[in-house]
Amino acid sequence: MQKEIIFTEKTPAVVGPYSQGVKAGNLLFTAGQIALSPSTGKMVTGSVAEETEQVMQNLQAVLQAAGTSFEHTVKATVLLGDMSYFAEMNQVYGKYMGDKPPARTTYQAGALPLGAKVEIELVVIVD
Repeated sequence: MQKEIIFTEKTPAVVGPYSQGVKAGNLLFTAGQIALSPSTGKMVTGSVAEETEQVMQNLQAVLQAAGTSFEHTVKATVLLGDMSYFAEMNQVYGKYMGDKPPARTTYQAGALPLGAKVEIELVVIVD
């Protein structure tokens, strides 16, 4: 099985030795996304909902670059700066995942990059 690196300019540039996404076989593994604006490279600050919206848009760009979509997501991992953010994050996340959501694990992290409130990574089927 070969791996294919997925890159799009519609998602913030990586800041270390990792890829926005890696396709292996018919699966795509995304890097964790935080609320960085692709146009400015700076954090979108505001509510948990606003951050989650940017995170989901960043993930959507990676999925599109790989030729897939949220409906093919099989596993999501959500990291929160505080579990009190759960309901607000969940409301935005749910709009993207539809009526057949993936399996998901949600953790409270001690700290997220750049003071982010939300970070999400996905495993997605690629046809």
